[in-house]
Amino acid sequence: MEKLTIKSWALDDRPREKLLGKGKTTLSDAELIAILIGSGNREETAVALSKRILKSVEGNINNLAKLSVKKLSSFKGIGEAKAIAIITALELGKRRQLEIALKKPKITSSKAVFNIMQPLIGDLEHEEFWVLFLNNSNKVLAKSQMSKGGLTATLVDIRVLFKQALEMASVAIIICHNHPSGKITPSNADKELTKKIKTAGLTLDIRLLDHLIITEKCYFSFADENQL
Repeated sequence: MEKLTIKSWALDDRPREKLLGKGKTTLSDAELIAILIGSGNREETAVALSKRILKSVEGNINNLAKLSVKKLSSFKGIGEAKAIAIITALELGKRRQLEIALKKPKITSSKAVFNIMQPLIGDLEHEEFWVLFLNNSNKVLAKSQMSKGGLTATLVDIRVLFKQALEMASVAIIICHNHPSGKITPSNADKELTKKIKTAGLTLDIRLLDHLIITEKCYFSFADENQL
C-alpha cells in the first residue's frame, strides 16, 4: 500500500490548490503543515497526520515550535527531513514576528515592550535578562542580553548595564526577563534587582521606565502595577 500523497487526494482536500485558488489565509494550521511535509503515511493523509501532531500540543503553534527533531520524528510518516522543514518554517515565522515588532521601536506602553521581547524570550526554557536602551523620544537604540540562566544581583552586572547605557547616550532603560514557569508574579529577587537598578540610574540621570516579566502569553509590568 502506497503513501497517501497530496496528488492522490480529492481536489477539495489539496491544500496547495486551496492556497492557489482561495488564498493562504483560508488554510488551517494543519493544512499549512501538510504542505510542508508533502505526504502522510500508509494510514493517513498529510492533513490527518498534521492534525494529529497539532493535537499532541493542544493545537498551540508555540508549543509545536518547541518540539525537537527527535520528538517530531516519533510520529509515523515524519522523518528527519520533514521534522527539519517544520522547525525551519516555524523559526522563520518567529523571526518575521520579531522583525515586524522592531519596525516600530518607539515605546509607548508596556505592551509595546512585550511585543518586541516576547519573540526573543517568551518561550525559552531558561531565564534571560535583557535591557532596552532608549533615547529621549523613547525610541529603542539597542537591546542587550545581560545574563542567561538565572536572575540575581550577582548574575546581572549593573555596572556593565550602565556602562553600555552611557556609551549609547541612552537617557532611559527598560529591563526585561522571562519566567519559564509561566508565572508572572515577581519574586523578591526581581523586586530587589529592580530597586538596585533604579537607584543606580538616578545617580547617573538614566531613568528606569519599567521592568517586565515576560512569559509565552502574558507579562507583568512593574510600572503598570505601580511597583517601580
